[in-house]
Amino acid sequence: MFLSCFTAKLNLCSDFPITKSTSSLTTLHLDGYFNFEDISHVAEDFGKQYHYYPLAVLHPSSVSDIATTINHIFHMGPYSELTVAARGNGHSTHGQSQAYNGLVIKMESLSRPEMKVHTGEVSFIDVSSGELWINVLHESLKYGLTPKSWTDYLYLTVGGTLSNAGIGGQAFKHGPQISNVYQLEVVTGKGEVKLCSEKQNPDLFYAVLGGLGQFGIITRARIALQPAPKMVKWIRVVYTDFFLFTKDQEHLTSLKNTFDYVEGFVIINRTGVFNKWRSSFKPRDPVGANEFISDQSDGKTLFCLEVAKYFNPNETNIANEEVEFLLSQLNFRPSTLFLSEVSYLEFLDRVHTSEINLRSKGLWEVPHPWLNLLIPRSKIHEFAQGVFGNIVTDSSNGLILIFPVNKSKWDNRTSAVIPDEAIFYQVAFLSSALPSGKGIGSLEHIVNQNRRILEFCQRTHIGMKRYLAHYTSQREWKSHFGAQWETFIKRKSCYDPLAILAPGQRIFKKATLFS
Repeated sequence: MFLSCFTAKLNLCSDFPITKSTSSLTTLHLDGYFNFEDISHVAEDFGKQYHYYPLAVLHPSSVSDIATTINHIFHMGPYSELTVAARGNGHSTHGQSQAYNGLVIKMESLSRPEMKVHTGEVSFIDVSSGELWINVLHESLKYGLTPKSWTDYLYLTVGGTLSNAGIGGQAFKHGPQISNVYQLEVVTGKGEVKLCSEKQNPDLFYAVLGGLGQFGIITRARIALQPAPKMVKWIRVVYTDFFLFTKDQEHLTSLKNTFDYVEGFVIINRTGVFNKWRSSFKPRDPVGANEFISDQSDGKTLFCLEVAKYFNPNETNIANEEVEFLLSQLNFRPSTLFLSEVSYLEFLDRVHTSEINLRSKGLWEVPHPWLNLLIPRSKIHEFAQGVFGNIVTDSSNGLILIFPVNKSKWDNRTSAVIPDEAIFYQVAFLSSALPSGKGIGSLEHIVNQNRRILEFCQRTHIGMKRYLAHYTSQREWKSHFGAQWETFIKRKSCYDPLAILAPGQRIFKKATLFS
């Protein structure tokens, strides 16, 4: 049943006829509807490298629509090739939310139930999995509350990030988003609707969290909340020494009283970026900052530590003292301290500002061959030495994020795969290929660069794990999961025995029989 994954990398596009399998879908009694014609938009994603056309798109108006549809396909048995992919905001980069000749479910159509905030000793918000995190934030803030852990970009669906992990600058303190969920509603690969939590159907609960959509489609989530601050002190400082940079990152993420957000990024042969900061940040020492920038010739590799401290207006003096105390413990170049003070909402939604700017220039709807890696702490310096300035000689194609995460904030019962060390780093190469780009800005160059990074990791036994992983064979997936593979297989056979769900991940191929 668990055959090697589908490996074709083709742009498959044609006008598909309504088959016996799909015609039977039209007999289902649903609150929503199927669309067999307007399907091209779900045959691409943010990565814009893979284009797999489905036979139909389901626009559900209720959880029952999803359950009824999957149950119907399940009972068609192995004589049907139909598979099902849940699609949120389409932000995957390697076709993970696509289903070639299958069915795509538009989760954003699932508008019920409406978001509901519960206040009290334990505060939480119940949301549909198709809801965007930016909307969850707005609704929570009405009650003076907020989720604890965030991704940098908020125009992602709840179900999408919980199916992966949801990692950001707060993860060192609160864990990823999958560590901040109290309850889920899930439709399994058999079409069964299950409520699950740590105490109710716990195996399904932990299977689905970080489960890449393999065991069920999340339809509702109960997200932990905490009091929301009003303001944020947002700070960037620069290092020329990678050892001091990572030492300070690890120091900050080990403290009990520290910043609320810690990330960082690599700047390679791109010193002009400092001038762009001035629109949002003010250098504490303008003269010194100018001198530092002028001294950085092209080809230099620099490291920026980005931190944030949350506070309320009546706590400004205390926040200032805490920030100064934390900064005094660091080893950054003193003249490179850049400061900003913004609202909590503005800080969390900061990437959207960049999105608007890129869209205005036609630079958002371009290929995004992203590469996200989780690197063990013991190998981060070897990785940096081999990659930054060697394989990657320019960071103008997009951000290169790098920041430490504490394993103790992750739950090993989930399906998420991370390195087996107490501290590991997320390193994300968030590249964009320029339209008609040539040379260093071309899709071909970036894809080749990603390949060289992966080959370096394999050759030097870095022990990395890929986040938002993309593999083309089950052998590679087995290696990725390692000791977790047997548990993954058992869960698959229990909750999606026909391998109906999430074919775009290319982990399993649906077992079919032909008479």
